[in-house]
Amino acid sequence: MLYAAEGGGGAGGLTPILMIALLFGVMYFMMIRPQQKRRKEAEAMQSALGPGDEVVTIGGLYGTVTHVADDTVLLEVAPGVQTRYARPAIARVVSQADRGESTEQVVEDVDVKE
Repeated sequence: MLYAAEGGGGAGGLTPILMIALLFGVMYFMMIRPQQKRRKEAEAMQSALGPGDEVVTIGGLYGTVTHVADDTVLLEVAPGVQTRYARPAIARVVSQADRGESTEQVVEDVDVKE
């Protein structure tokens, strides 16, 4: 009778290890991976900043980028008022400035006779 009780518990020793591995797998796909994706997108946005872009800082301040250095950005928050921020302090770009890379289609005027 003791032999039968010990034989059924052999698979029970592997179950907790599988549950822990499954828990780490779920945590990776639900928390770690999306956070890495957001961080990469934020870094790409911050590296693409240029003069004329309208941005919002992490503090909620709206401004227009006037100068970009290696790790700082100069924002004009009011006419004649410029402040300096670290690049990671830029939360999002509201509108990008036109840098001569026009993607608009040219539509020719066509005379329509009524």
